[in-house]
Amino acid sequence: MRSWVNVGALLLLLPTSSCGKPESKCGPSTGRVAFVVDGDTIELESGTKIRYLLADTTETTKGKNDCYGQEAATLNRTLVEGKTVSLAYDETGCTDRFGRTLAYVTVDGVEVNSKLVKEGYACTLFVSPSGGARKDEFETYESEAKTARIG
Repeated sequence: MRSWVNVGALLLLLPTSSCGKPESKCGPSTGRVAFVVDGDTIELESGTKIRYLLADTTETTKGKNDCYGQEAATLNRTLVEGKTVSLAYDETGCTDRFGRTLAYVTVDGVEVNSKLVKEGYACTLFVSPSGGARKDEFETYESEAKTARIG
């Protein structure tokens, strides 16, 4: 009986994540959004800054207010601020040159990265190697938005 108690105690100490999903080497599988920095960057309650993979919106930080930047930031805020999001990573590169974690962000069943590009709020930004597996997909979204004159 005693050996079973010890095994049970050890099992309780094993690292797990919410809903049984394994954590990535890049970061957590979920997080609550504390703050929307701009159209393509958020900060989680944990303090982790997330930069959307393959989506690049115009700047609205550091005194800049580029064309469609506020619209992209507003859409991003509407979609994710204060909500728990799911995070997926391209394991080939976890962070950008500014130390932000690179991720695909999903909320309420909608992937925000692709939505921003599909609706013309963002362009595709591929910084090798992160996002390579989905680069063509995002370039197609951008091309379709341009053809439709969206954004």
